[in-house]
Amino acid sequence: MLLEDFNAAAPADAAAALRPCLDIERWIAEIVEARPFGSTGSLIDAAGRAADPFTGEEVDAALAHHPRIGERAAGNSAEARLSQSEQAGLGVPDPAVAAAIAKGNRSYEEKFGQVFLIRAAGRSREEILAALNTRLSHTPEEEQAIIGQQLREIALLRLEGLIGA
Repeated sequence: MLLEDFNAAAPADAAAALRPCLDIERWIAEIVEARPFGSTGSLIDAAGRAADPFTGEEVDAALAHHPRIGERAAGNSAEARLSQSEQAGLGVPDPAVAAAIAKGNRSYEEKFGQVFLIRAAGRSREEILAALNTRLSHTPEEEQAIIGQQLREIALLRLEGLIGA
């Protein structure tokens, strides 16, 4: 989608275009209301400000739709396709690394009560496993801050891809 098309879209259409990036109503509404944007950079800046910070409820809602790292998102929704694309770069899994990530996912969910969230785009399985193992040593408070940052990174990366397309 071109920036000009996003700026000119009806509010409901602009919101629908943003939803696969991150389905948090307040974030979407703030971006839609801030239009028009003079550049993609100003759009990304506004989206970053709208994402800082996300509330605990917003993070929980976003995580409810997020697949486990190392697992392909189910379905054919725009959000599922984005997740599948982001994790496609992880390549063919080494069985030992894949098993370690699956075990780490379970440990993370037991400790924190939610799915492990990390921006997968541009990271190897080994890097993700190392981050997962490190983050298992965090307190819930430390982890909440990191989850919020990762959610922002994912949303902004998806938005750049959307508007750059």
